[in-house]
Amino acid sequence: MSALLASTRAELLRLRRWPALWVLLGVWITLNLTFVYGFNYIAYRTGDASAVTEGVPPQALLADMLPTAVPQSVIQGMPMFGGAILMILGALSAGSGYGWGTWKTVLTQGPGRVAAFGGTLAALALVVIGVVLATAAIDLGVSSVLAVVESQPLEMPPLGELAEAVGAGLLVLGMWTAAGVLIGVLTKSPALAVGLGLVWALVVENLLRGVSDLLGGMATVSDHLPGTAAGSLVGALGARGEAEGDGTPGVLTVLDGGTATWLLAAYLVAFAVVGLMLVRRRDLA
Repeated sequence: MSALLASTRAELLRLRRWPALWVLLGVWITLNLTFVYGFNYIAYRTGDASAVTEGVPPQALLADMLPTAVPQSVIQGMPMFGGAILMILGALSAGSGYGWGTWKTVLTQGPGRVAAFGGTLAALALVVIGVVLATAAIDLGVSSVLAVVESQPLEMPPLGELAEAVGAGLLVLGMWTAAGVLIGVLTKSPALAVGLGLVWALVVENLLRGVSDLLGGMATVSDHLPGTAAGSLVGALGARGEAEGDGTPGVLTVLDGGTATWLLAAYLVAFAVVGLMLVRRRDLA
């Protein structure tokens, strides 16, 4: 346990001083604010509808930006955009250790493979927690300011709904981060890991869902993919799905919330366990 804690502290120190972490987090926060509040507020104030807001009444746009809508706002971009960004972080964290030779040093002179890899996973888990909580806090702050500016009642969302949203965000982003770590371990290359992860999350899963009706049995596979489970969990909590005209890409209603939750948890554990097994058994070269 002491070795695991020491590895976690060391990995947190590395992540804190790593510019890639802050760049990726900045990109996610910017995307969240832009698509949840920026474009919608411009459309609300000017009456100019975009491809996303076309056909949405102004009052509906405003309602989506108020504090009571924060539980949906926090998580609606996580299945695709937030997940892709955290997958990049996981892939870079694991893959760069091989490219820079740091894994070889740590695993041969450090606390052991299990403790070292466990420390990386634990540090990334703390990052995911920080990302979700920061997103919720920023969204609450921005939505509260908008409510005051637009002379709307300053009503906070129900605590239970906010807790559900935070829990769902942790599960979704945690799963994608673990997937990125696994790809980084498999490829031993940060660039290749990032490329493969993005192709899978943004292209392959969408293609498989698109052709599922044409190929017999493909729907069973596509309905249980990681991205489908993540999108379905967010959709079950009230975020508008991509099947709707003003929905968010990646948000689905294929699975019910319970099934999506268990499937995401299973994927998260499987990715972490398989990654650990590979680190323990494979040569470092």
